[in-house]
Amino acid sequence: MSLPAATDAPRWVRALTVTTAEQTHALGAALAEVLRAGDLLVLTGELGAGKTTFTQGLGEGLGVREGIISPTFVLVRIHPNLPDGPHPGGPDLVHVDAYRLGSASEIDDIDLENTLDSSVTVVEWGRDRVEHLSDSRLEVELHRSTGNGAAGGTREADGVLDFDAEDDDEPRTIIIRGFGPRWADQPALNLASEGTP
Repeated sequence: MSLPAATDAPRWVRALTVTTAEQTHALGAALAEVLRAGDLLVLTGELGAGKTTFTQGLGEGLGVREGIISPTFVLVRIHPNLPDGPHPGGPDLVHVDAYRLGSASEIDDIDLENTLDSSVTVVEWGRDRVEHLSDSRLEVELHRSTGNGAAGGTREADGVLDFDAEDDDEPRTIIIRGFGPRWADQPALNLASEGTP
């Protein structure tokens, strides 16, 4: 079942600045508090921007099984909600890496529709590939201050990858955009530092 793509214009935009990997993780955990089953998140940013660290924070906030790593070689990893964790009965986390997928039809081939309604789905490198899966989504862009993101470039934008992923504690700008009826209102997040959109 494919839905029409969510509107091209975001309902709202929020920009934040983090300076450490711990703050990136904490932002993911804070965002998890407002997520529910059926939510779709699209993560973009060059290598080393913090996409996996952010997703680990989401997983912690959702109360799913630990051990979140990039699903690059398997495409999809499902992290079940822990019945004895901090949020028993909450949604599972489905973590997708669409880097090697070239189109929306290749996304359809991995059958995300089977888990979309019962899980929070996070798709790295998903821009222009997953918008048809839901009428609402959050887009999360992570930009390193010294990487390609500093100039606004990402893998989708210019095909250039930054392989220097060693500096976990450099400043990053994280831009969150809400699309569709689910995100008509910007959620309240308890965050320490914010930039301007």
